[in-house]
Amino acid sequence: MIWRIPRQSYRGPALLPARLASSVRALSSSLIANLNVASILALPPLSDDQSPRSIVVTGHVRTIRNQKRHSFVEIGDGSTIRSLQALLDPAQAISLGTGTAVTISGSWRRSPQGKEQSYELHAEDVTVVGATDPESYPIQKKYHSAEYLRTIPHLRLRTPFHALLARLRSDCEFYVSAFFRANQYIRLQPPVITSSDCEGAGEVFTLRPKEGKRALLSGPSAGTDEFFRGPKYLTVSSQLHLEAFVHEHQKVWALSPTFRAEKSDTPRHLSEFYMLEAELRTGSLGSVMDVVEDLIRDVAVKVQSSDVGKELLAVKHTLEADTGKEMSSRTEVMIRRWSGLKRKFWPRITYTEAIKLLQAAANDPQIVFHYKPSWQSGLQLEHEKFIAAEVGQGSPVFVTDYPRSLKPFYMLPSDVKAVTMDGDPPTVACFDLLLPEACEVVGGSLREHRLKPLLRAMQEHRLLPLARSEDQTLGLVSLGTSTEPSDLDWYVDLRRYGSVPHGGFGLGFDRLLGYLAGVDNIRDVAPWPRYYGKCDC
Repeated sequence: MIWRIPRQSYRGPALLPARLASSVRALSSSLIANLNVASILALPPLSDDQSPRSIVVTGHVRTIRNQKRHSFVEIGDGSTIRSLQALLDPAQAISLGTGTAVTISGSWRRSPQGKEQSYELHAEDVTVVGATDPESYPIQKKYHSAEYLRTIPHLRLRTPFHALLARLRSDCEFYVSAFFRANQYIRLQPPVITSSDCEGAGEVFTLRPKEGKRALLSGPSAGTDEFFRGPKYLTVSSQLHLEAFVHEHQKVWALSPTFRAEKSDTPRHLSEFYMLEAELRTGSLGSVMDVVEDLIRDVAVKVQSSDVGKELLAVKHTLEADTGKEMSSRTEVMIRRWSGLKRKFWPRITYTEAIKLLQAAANDPQIVFHYKPSWQSGLQLEHEKFIAAEVGQGSPVFVTDYPRSLKPFYMLPSDVKAVTMDGDPPTVACFDLLLPEACEVVGGSLREHRLKPLLRAMQEHRLLPLARSEDQTLGLVSLGTSTEPSDLDWYVDLRRYGSVPHGGFGLGFDRLLGYLAGVDNIRDVAPWPRYYGKCDC
């Protein structure tokens, strides 16, 4: 008799192999199919009076060792860093090589004592699903540098460690969604194409139709190159659109692709990355920071207790050789990071306090900064690392109330009694979250919800082409003679018609994943890294 596991019994085996194993414990079946490698390896041991199970596994050949009497084939399918060992006759392995997609059926038997894997698959039938030339296959059983693997992102996804990173991403998206769901946030899908540069830095990608494929335009834009009757861009942030939603809903969030046309060639920057953003109705900056702290702590706790977390601590990946890290030290770094994220009451200091701390440190001959800390120039990476180490002591650190001149137009000013240095410009109610070693990962603020101050801030940032009659009554000065509407008129409407106090944040999701996984280069975290000079597939 052939037994088949009911669909409801093995739903989600990759995440809960123990639960799956319990569902098959009572089976004295002759065939177990449709299980991934992780689930097969998690099957309960056979008792002495049980017959070997019949197993069917599909995956890619990771390695193959041919001997005179047997061939040992390691099969992986991305569900675990471990491989399933299959024992073949040499004749069955003739058409196999590293990278071959294969389906193998046979009996699941105990391995001889002393073997790393307690059970192995004794093959009875071998089917090549997808043939591979083993000589030219780019991923061989040898060390490959991270730089080399970045040249073949479509194939590096098959390596055990990058498959593990994909599962970490999937799990963390689930944890984040569960956190927001439990706290009554609504998930939204903001647009990717926008009419404005949210951050005001000008580092945007402009959209244009492909040559020869432009749609015919009619009306005022006839004869122009503009598909949307004006320049449009790939979004640099979903914040402004989330603000529109928060005027109807109390709390909203999104996890969306974000694009920055920065020509930065650093391990911390990508041109396309995922940003986790949230907006909530509140007049307290502390409330926004509380959400960030609770969210990241919740994710860290769940990762550490998960199967993926355990595999991250156990895996030895090729990225270590590029950074010079030993396996033991990398594991220690990850445990230290997770422990720091799990701490309660992350320190919070103002930007002014941080500058004073840096200036005092700069007087120490043993501490050298390449950039002299000053209140007007902002925090450099070396400053952030110092603050995270000195103030956080292993814990993340919030730095609040930055100078207004360093931040975008939409931020609410700090309280009139906010701490500043004598004679310096005012500050805004904002924060950056600095993680030890990784530095800035989250930025947030209270948003300027009052019409008149918002218009003045937009005018200061040259975002209003003309002071219209209604704006002139607010004391604004004309910026020119243009009659074109502003690309942010819709954003001003949010304040013009029943605005509410609110705030929010943006979290670099890829940076957080890299921090959790102990991967220092963000290009090794993103499955398809796009950065200056690189977008191959």
